[in-house]
This record gives sequence, structure tokens and C-alpha cells, in this order.
Amino acid sequence: MHNEFMLKFYHNYYLEALSMKKASVAVSTLLILCFSGFLRADDKEMSVTVYNYDLALVRDARKFTLKQGASDLRFTDVASQIDPTSVHIKSLTAPDKVAVLEQNYEYDLVNADKIFSKYLDEEIQVFAKDGKFFDGRLLSASGDIVLEKKDGAILTISRALVQNVEFPKLPQGLITRPTLTWQLQTDRGGPHDMEVSYLTGGMNWHAEYVAVADKDDKKIDLSAWVSIDNKSGASFENAKLKLIAGDVNRAAAPQQPYAKVFAARGMAMDAAEQFQEKSFFEYHLYAMTRPATLKNNQIKQLTLFPTASVSVKKVYKYEGLNDPKKVKVTLEFMNSKQDGLGMALPAGKVRVYKQDSDKSQEFIGEDRVEHTPKDEKVRIYVGDAFDVTGERKEKENRSLGGRANQQTVEIKLRNHKDSDIEVVVVERFGSDWEISRQTQPFDKKDARTAEFKVPVKKDGESTIEFTAITRW
Repeated sequence: MHNEFMLKFYHNYYLEALSMKKASVAVSTLLILCFSGFLRADDKEMSVTVYNYDLALVRDARKFTLKQGASDLRFTDVASQIDPTSVHIKSLTAPDKVAVLEQNYEYDLVNADKIFSKYLDEEIQVFAKDGKFFDGRLLSASGDIVLEKKDGAILTISRALVQNVEFPKLPQGLITRPTLTWQLQTDRGGPHDMEVSYLTGGMNWHAEYVAVADKDDKKIDLSAWVSIDNKSGASFENAKLKLIAGDVNRAAAPQQPYAKVFAARGMAMDAAEQFQEKSFFEYHLYAMTRPATLKNNQIKQLTLFPTASVSVKKVYKYEGLNDPKKVKVTLEFMNSKQDGLGMALPAGKVRVYKQDSDKSQEFIGEDRVEHTPKDEKVRIYVGDAFDVTGERKEKENRSLGGRANQQTVEIKLRNHKDSDIEVVVVERFGSDWEISRQTQPFDKKDARTAEFKVPVKKDGESTIEFTAITRW
């Protein structure tokens, strides 16, 4: 990874120089500086906990040899979107023997423009692609390279013609990777297992579900996966992975330049269970049973649970005040063991498919579900019925005086399907209400809602009428 970074960095000016028998002093100096003094450990233990809203907690344990007394420790390969104020370091070997005197986060990363800016008014050497060589005092490199030769002549060189630029050494204060540094006071020298933990932005996860309805729409095969999007600026190899589902409060802070997350798409495949779910504080935690590697700028998709066969009910719902003609279709099921599921479901998108007569699966709709605990109902709105229509007509609307009003409503439902159905008619009221007369029984769902369950015969029509008095 590190060598690859260096090659990319010198692409415009230095890449061709690497193939020469005598590599430039600049390249050699930079490589030596980057590989020394970092005390990288081969033995690492990584743990990453990802939250729903652009946040992750990283715990990174590595082996270091610390000097007794005062010493400096440099820690590379941290996320570039780290929150430096959240960093915590401790010795797992001897926690009471290592004290932190000072902590710094260095992110002034090296690039060609920064090196040029450090060398204004300094002598440099420029090698052109046609074999010509130039040296002089650097006056500007904001566009073309402008040099002042020893005789006072001014020379302008197009960057497109430059093969290599040689600097005497890498200027101080520039680094190649985001780095944490500490000043430590150690009472016990020798090997230490040091754990660094921090919060970072640029990481997110969400759940996605695939539901395949059976022929009679009475069961669905439900599978789920999680998509983890890593734009944190670091890769995490063989990490112990945990996912937190829930709304975690965070204190207001100045806006951070964290990357926004885009949802991955696709269909999950059946697999063995690889996450263990449990309650954690007021949230739910999903711990992966094996290590996972999260590469930077990668979306990783993992199955959440094996395919479950779940009993569902197809519900037709008519809300004439919102849409006077459309009848919505939802699939409803209880998130219970009795109905084939019974685990905390994290929020996510549900895509619904149905098998055609030729055995192909066709897409029939999608919806988003919120965090749903076990033994709660899940409703998936898949679309509007083609063969079922509604019509709502206000037959009377008059004032009764004394801040009261009377309204008579007629609703007609038509079923052009080849089977009998039931339609749930939903009426909402904006103030205190009572229904004084109705042709169908109703349920008072809450202080503002009444529901009528209306049977409609195949190729038939049903009519309901009610009179409501509202007061305010």
C-alpha cells in the first residue's frame, strides 16, 4: 500500500526517474524517511464498531517497544476522517506504568505542490523529458515552473514537459500518511501491547431485505444483508466487526468534512448465520462471528440472517382524503418466532419479488422499514392495486353552530379481480369527532382515525356511507 502511494505521488514528475540507473536523491530520501521511525507492528488486533449515521469506533492494538522514561510514539494507518478529540491510548501490558504527556494528530500530507511551496527561493534541479537539464532558484510553481538562473535569466518550464524534479531533501513538517504522535512517560521499558481507540466519520452501514412472495401471497421468503460503506480513509484488516442499530445521540459540533454514504443495491443470497444479535443498552448489537476486512473506498455486503419463511397478509387500504381513486397494497407480518422470524430487525429497504409462471422472479415493489423489535408488526407498502379502485364523495357538509360541523360521506369501492377481497377504508379527522350514523361498522383506531373493513365481491361494488360530527 505504501509503495503504491509513493508511485502515484510521483506520477507526473518522478515516475520515469525510477527506471533510471541512478534514482533521484528526492525519491531515496522520501522512501527512507517514510519507512523509518514509525515502529509498525506486525502483530495487530483490530476491532471496528459501525453505527448507522456516518460514525465508527475503531480499537487498534499493536505491539511496540517503549523506552523507559520520556519517549515519542508514532502511530500510522489511522483513518483520515478521525475525530482527534476522541483518541484514547493505553498500555494493555502495564496500564499504570505508561502516562501520556502530549498527543498530536498530524495530517499535513505531502504532495508535489507542498514541496514546491517549501522550496520557494531555494535551488532545485529540473529534468525535462527531452533530456535537457535546468537548475536555478525556484520563483514560482503555481502553474508552470519558473526558475531564476545564476546569470539572472528567468526560465519558464511547462509542467507537462517535466520528467523529474530533484530537491536536496524532503522539507520538515510534511508526512505521507495521517499520523498520531504521543509523548509518553514510561516507568517500565520493553514490549507493550498498546491499544488506541478513536471515533471516525466516513463509515456507515444499513440493512437491505429481499422478500419473495409465494403464489397466494400468504408467505414470503425473507433474507437480509448488511452493506458497510467505508470512506474513512483507512483500511481495517481482519477486524472484529460489530454493528450498532439504533439512534445514538451525538452532541452538536462544527460540521465535519465527513463523506456521505450511498446505498448499495442488489439481491442477497442464502447463507449460514454469521451475525449474533443481542440487546445492548437501548440499542441492538450485531457481532460478526468471523473477522472481516474493510477496505477503504469499499462497500462490503454480508448476509445478516439465513432466509426465513414468514407468514404474511395482503391488505388493501383506501384513504380517499389523500388519494380519491387509488387503493394501496401492503404486505403485513408479525416479527415473531411463531410467524417464522422473531429477531430485532434494523432499519432498511425491503425489495419485494414474486415468481412468475415461467419461474422467473419479477420485482413488484419496495419500501423502507424502521428499526423493528421482535413481536411487532411490519408493514411493507408495495404499490397501488390495478384492479381495485375507490371513489369518495361528500354528500353533505354543513355547520351546526357552536363550533360544530356535520359531514356525510359516501365511498364506493369496485373490485375487478377474479376473487373476493376486503378493503380497509381509513378516515382521518382533524379535531374531536363522532360518527352518528354509518352503514358499516368501524373501529376507532386513535383520537383522529376511524377504520372500516369493507368486503367487496369479485367483479362487484360495495358502498359505505357515514355521517360525522366534528367539534373544535
